[in-house]
Amino acid sequence: MVIMPRSPRPPGRKELSHERIVETASRAIRRGGFDGVGVADIMKEAGLTHGGFYAHFPSRDALVIEALERAGEELAKASERVASDTRLEGKSPFYKAVVAYLSDAHLKGVEQGCAVAALVSEMPRQSPEVRRAGSRSVLDLVARVKQALPRHAAAAPVIASQLVGALQLARALGPNTEGKALLAAVREHLLAQYD
Repeated sequence: MVIMPRSPRPPGRKELSHERIVETASRAIRRGGFDGVGVADIMKEAGLTHGGFYAHFPSRDALVIEALERAGEELAKASERVASDTRLEGKSPFYKAVVAYLSDAHLKGVEQGCAVAALVSEMPRQSPEVRRAGSRSVLDLVARVKQALPRHAAAAPVIASQLVGALQLARALGPNTEGKALLAAVREHLLAQYD
């Protein structure tokens, strides 16, 4: 007798709603900060009622933690897309990582961008649970840099700091000539020093 593997069951309505809430929260916290959006705002943006929130999460912090994890997953997927870009064929993983992180698209794309750059200054003022999730996000970013640059692994925290700081400063200037010039200068410096 041959046992056929079961095909995965399609997600139910509750799972789809949960997914929509996390996705919306992930964008919203990067756009408005931890305190810039409330549960009611997130639920409304997700097209759901505020009353349904506690059917999905025990607390706002639980949602924020999942949203931070989702943001990290999205950054990893974006990095994978850049790594497979045929226009960058033959370039080092570090080159690809720097060009992707310090890109004009990342400068403009706060909602889809790195949660560390969007939220790092607010992390110390969060609950211990959210701070731990924020710490994991920072360590994941450093690990991605270390993976892209194994010869200079000890410099990964320094480089990650430069990436985040450059993106924050460029966003403070705006997606204009000044912001783009700042990103270009840091890209050029990092690539000249480490690639």
